[in-house]
Amino acid sequence: MKIIIKNIFVILFSFMMLSCSSRNKDHFKAKEIYKSKDLIITQISENSFIHTSFKQTDGFGNVPCNGLIVKDNNEAIVFDTPTNDKSSEELIEWINKKLHAKINAVIPTHFHDDSLGGLMAFHQHNIPSYSYVKTIELAKENNFVVPENSFNDFVVLKVGDKDVIAKFFGEGHTKDNTVGYFPSENILFGGCLLKELDAGKGYLGDANVSAWSNTAEKVKKEYPNIKIVVPGHGEYGNGKLLDYTIALFKGQ
Repeated sequence: MKIIIKNIFVILFSFMMLSCSSRNKDHFKAKEIYKSKDLIITQISENSFIHTSFKQTDGFGNVPCNGLIVKDNNEAIVFDTPTNDKSSEELIEWINKKLHAKINAVIPTHFHDDSLGGLMAFHQHNIPSYSYVKTIELAKENNFVVPENSFNDFVVLKVGDKDVIAKFFGEGHTKDNTVGYFPSENILFGGCLLKELDAGKGYLGDANVSAWSNTAEKVKKEYPNIKIVVPGHGEYGNGKLLDYTIALFKGQ
């Protein structure tokens, strides 16, 4: 009888520990872990970090621009570069020295400089870059630094033992905007295709506003139970950012 009671206690204790561990993962408290004049890094889950740099604009002031770092087994992949080479150098150094990770790849999600403005710094560190084929075409047309490797529709890369996906769902903010997905933590990097809650429509100079809502709908259908959504600008959140973006451009 004592053995049975002891076994029951061990099982219950193990279940409680697993439950607490699961709950802690679900309620990760985001924290700013690095800040300088040009770069902010915020940890949003166990293995994912938002990097925020800044772009001075005429119409919108000094705009914070988000990218995402995902990590596994001392390897990292970066979605979107900081806005310039100086901030990119700072980010690369932080990932190497503080995160103790080798950067396997950088993935600019569209051709604007808030997505690939610091790409040269990554190339100088022999970090391979991957972009949707249209992003490469548009970078060439505009005499920007050109990503090295192209993909049609989507690409799956490895970071440690985990998959990282970049995929094109359709036009919106630009003709080439892709999104990034980190399945192991159910995190979507929406880039400039997705808006933070209560945001305006932003810069529309290269946009397809009539297609935007439909494209965001496709993303939502692909990832219906997404946990965290990171937009190109502003605060991250959950699937409500998809709903907000869809509604913002509905019927345009």
